[in-house]
Amino acid sequence: MTASHGVPSANFGPECAYSIETPLPLSIRLPKQGRIIPVETYQNKLATTRPISLFIVDNQIAFRIYRNNTITRKLHTNSFSAQPFRKRRMTHSTHAYTSDPRNDSILIDINGKLTPRAEATVSVFDSGFVLGDGVWEGLRVHKGPDGKGVIAFLGQHLKRLYDGAKTLDFELPVSKSDLAERLYACIDANNAHEGAHIRLMVTRGVKSTPYQDPRATITPPTIVIIPEFKEPVETTTTRGAKLFTVHVRRGYPDGQDQKLNSHSKLNCITACIQAAKAGADEALMLDPHGFVATCNSTHFFIVKNGELWTSTGDYCLGGITRSVILALAAENKIITLERNFSLHDVYNAEEAFITGTFAGVSPVGEVDGRHITNGRGPMVERLQKLYKDRIEKEAKSGRNLK
Repeated sequence: MTASHGVPSANFGPECAYSIETPLPLSIRLPKQGRIIPVETYQNKLATTRPISLFIVDNQIAFRIYRNNTITRKLHTNSFSAQPFRKRRMTHSTHAYTSDPRNDSILIDINGKLTPRAEATVSVFDSGFVLGDGVWEGLRVHKGPDGKGVIAFLGQHLKRLYDGAKTLDFELPVSKSDLAERLYACIDANNAHEGAHIRLMVTRGVKSTPYQDPRATITPPTIVIIPEFKEPVETTTTRGAKLFTVHVRRGYPDGQDQKLNSHSKLNCITACIQAAKAGADEALMLDPHGFVATCNSTHFFIVKNGELWTSTGDYCLGGITRSVILALAAENKIITLERNFSLHDVYNAEEAFITGTFAGVSPVGEVDGRHITNGRGPMVERLQKLYKDRIEKEAKSGRNLK
């Protein structure tokens, strides 16, 4: 059955028969929770207690609930919205990951309280929601010697987080050691000891009214910990990413300091949009002088004459993985230069790669349609091994704030 305007329709009779004329199952967005779930899941949940019928007209879902063959209740059609249901997974970008059903039932820490994912919310007056006023970190979990998860380079990540909060002139209500304990308690509660990625977010707090002045904030900072089971897709570290140079620049620190890992990431988002529209995985961004700065969510390196080149760092975030790679190169007598270089140098590089907490070291195969390498080159393979060894050493050291 097809409703008006060609909108797919479905019907659930008293015996819960499912019939739909669309190549994809339908989904609904639950009005209170905001979650998107398959229609059939919601229907089956209701049908455990009573027979129902479901109708879709003008892209809205209506339920009729029956008792003794008599309609006893109609759910308001505007409470739900219908759309094709697709399994959510990032299939492009340098942060593409493999779906994991465990993520549907994770526990999220909000200000020290563990809350099921479906119920995890913050106030609409929160500074992060109202203005993007806050800082965050991405953290990677690796299995430690006792089988429990260890957050790699946690001390460096927390230093960057607390430094950012100080620059924004607000103080976290917990010490670094207390926040580390909270992070590990969240990992343990989710049994997320390997292959997990954490988004740690801190905002200025809840406001009395939607206004930018920090003095309108009436609560301590909001701290949210989201642990997900996320492994990079296998090809990320072998295939070779496509980059596209965008018009959006990494600007001067007197505009928005790029050292801040802030919630306000619109310049990176607009860069990412332009790259995605061009069919690329990531945006390559220039500094105000036209030299290569970084990417929209990773750091960028090239190999020239056997040397590693990366930007001066003046117009990019102080990357943790970037700093680890620079240290590993120095330890292993690989010449590394933090310097200005142009797209001419990039197009004629022997190799190129990007670094980040999520996927570590990943090769770049193409920039602006110019071929660089087919997958990994020898320098990338060497650095990937060195980085893997460094991660293993970090995990073996156990849970600490080094």
